[in-house]
Amino acid sequence: MTKTNTKPMFIRNASQLVTLKGGSESPRVKEQMEELHIIENGSVWIENGKIEDVGTDKELSEKYSSKLNQAQHIDATGKLVTPGFVDPHTHLVHAGTRENEFNMRLQGASYMDIMNAGGGIHSTTKATREASHSQLYNESFARLNRFLKQGVTTVEAKSGYGLSLEHEMKQLEVAKKLNETHPIDIVSTFMGAHAVPAQYKENPDEFVDLVIYEMLPKVAESGLAEFNDVFCERGVFTPDQSRRILEAGLNLGLLPKIHADEIEPYAGAELAATLGAVSADHLLKASDEGIRQMAEAGVIGVLLPGTAFFLMAESANGRKMIDEGVAVALSTDCNPGSSPTVSTPLIMNLGCLKMGMTPAEVLTAVTINAAHAIKRGHEVGSIEVGKKADMNIFNVPTYMHLQYMYGENHINTVIKNGQVAISGGNLVCQDTHTHN
Repeated sequence: MTKTNTKPMFIRNASQLVTLKGGSESPRVKEQMEELHIIENGSVWIENGKIEDVGTDKELSEKYSSKLNQAQHIDATGKLVTPGFVDPHTHLVHAGTRENEFNMRLQGASYMDIMNAGGGIHSTTKATREASHSQLYNESFARLNRFLKQGVTTVEAKSGYGLSLEHEMKQLEVAKKLNETHPIDIVSTFMGAHAVPAQYKENPDEFVDLVIYEMLPKVAESGLAEFNDVFCERGVFTPDQSRRILEAGLNLGLLPKIHADEIEPYAGAELAATLGAVSADHLLKASDEGIRQMAEAGVIGVLLPGTAFFLMAESANGRKMIDEGVAVALSTDCNPGSSPTVSTPLIMNLGCLKMGMTPAEVLTAVTINAAHAIKRGHEVGSIEVGKKADMNIFNVPTYMHLQYMYGENHINTVIKNGQVAISGGNLVCQDTHTHN
């Protein structure tokens, strides 16, 4: 576990310090997504794991002159400093891989073809049910290490590969343990309604009742999740079933999220707006009316261009959503079937190249807007006084280089809670934290 550093830290003289200040109260929309609030020759003073001060190197050197000898100095000359990345949509805790399905898709099989043949989510459910608590923990811990090397300092983690109370709780318990032991902060989402188990295929409403009356109350009582998600898609859960599940969770204090309009237009975006969901995710096929309603209701659109890329599908229309006033966030959708990646930098590249977003917009989308998509905008996502000292230092001089020099991981240093977690691209002082 990352412990708070009692020694002050002074990050000095960044070529660009991208603060994204002023976005803690609400996510950025429209032209606000271009407002990065950059300080040239910028520096950050950190104490007790929190950001104490932000300004130019000259300002902070003079202000803290009496403490300079006490501080750990990190020279960011010629480098870019940004907030730590936030990934607001992952299926972090799972077992097994599905590389055979990748080959099937290359030969023409669709996502739903594979799922209906017993693959897809059902394949991972079988592997996850068979995995022990310690196996899930160790595999997920290693996955988090890979996230950290990409500059990700906070992730959302969904259950949804258990599809029974026992195994959904197992996933959530593993996520809780990981949050206690790994430097990355983990925010948990219950997704018992990720797929209809085979035994309920002829009577999906029976499984919906199981989620509502058995799973949700136990999850809410346990305190293991903050959010409740559902896969609203033809052949999975209908809009009416999804509404019932999300309303039941809301009544128990679990905030609604929704996998919406991924495969075809299915009124998922409209449902998210009606319920006031925190976010609607995927949205490849969201209707114009759904986008308009989301903007009006303040629902964040969490877009997953890596999933579309991997499934060889057309990406969501991020450009239209931003122009219409939807607060857009980006995520890896890290999962073993449709997006087996932990690379937020790649997702940013795809945001520009596949969805028409600008370099400034994608940076906003993986920091402050992503933080708001998991209700953490007050803690992380920008470099402002009082927030957690979560920051990335890149081996490039400007934020533009992150997208211009695509397909690379430019991370030099990752600071998490005021401590160096990655240095020179490598993990610092971490054991394997294996759990038996």
